[in-house]
Amino acid sequence: WQRLHDRREAWPAGSVPAGGLFLTAGADVQKDRIEVDVWAWGHGLESWLVDHVVLDGGPGDAACWAGLDALLSRTWESDSGKAMRILRLAIDTGFEAPAVYAWARRSGSSHVAPIKGVESFNRASPVTGPTYVDATSRGKRLRRGAKLWTVAGSTFKAETYRFLRLPRPSDEELEAGARYPAGTIHLPTWIDSEWCKQFVGEQLVTVRSKRGFSRLEWQKLRERNEALDCRVYARAAAWLIGADRWPPSHWADLEAEFGLRAEPLVVAAAQPADPAAASGASTQPLQTRLARSRRPQARRIRRSSWMA
Repeated sequence: WQRLHDRREAWPAGSVPAGGLFLTAGADVQKDRIEVDVWAWGHGLESWLVDHVVLDGGPGDAACWAGLDALLSRTWESDSGKAMRILRLAIDTGFEAPAVYAWARRSGSSHVAPIKGVESFNRASPVTGPTYVDATSRGKRLRRGAKLWTVAGSTFKAETYRFLRLPRPSDEELEAGARYPAGTIHLPTWIDSEWCKQFVGEQLVTVRSKRGFSRLEWQKLRERNEALDCRVYARAAAWLIGADRWPPSHWADLEAEFGLRAEPLVVAAAQPADPAAASGASTQPLQTRLARSRRPQARRIRRSSWMA
């Protein structure tokens, strides 16, 4: 986590750096609070943390849900001066699921996605669903009241750690016009060491059964890991929007809307495989295009290089 802390970058809190094209958020529900991280995403799933919000009170406090409503209505200013809103917020249902379902139903499925995390690897489709679950409103049960998505958290955690290991261009290379590799994660100077520790607060472990079979699972290194969970949820929201399936022409259209160079990426290192091609580019506004694109065991420890 120390290396993560040392390579933070400077940009104003609550602003979107150049390259950020849309926003998603991940919300982690705890007994006494709801923590939300807002991430900006760019071409190749390069990402920037643009806000960290803690809403005190927990799921039993109406003021806490009102704070989430206000967050959905809030705007963040991009480097080009464009006002940006959260396109999709993914919220965990692991604690007080009925309260989450009720709020999500009121907020609308086009902006809020209740999710259930499962510790499995599903690289083909890390987000599946939705399934309809009952929700309650004023004590009355509403059948098929909320849509619930299932997220393979292990897949997005592995991706996050892989992105953290990407080599970065030097200052001289950046001045010469090089760009960061696709998937690079940018963190701001205004986050503290506790957040950084939470972000890399798990390790991938190989677990072997008595019969000799093995499997991979993520295990906590510390009690708190909300930063990593919120990242996984925000990444799932980007998947639901369809970012993994946009063709290069679609990304070029978005870059043009923000006054960025509409040209292929020039990266400092090999980039991950391009997402599968989807539909062609469109001249319609971003919100319209996104709405159409939605659909007792022995253990051998393998430590990540990001562990202090």
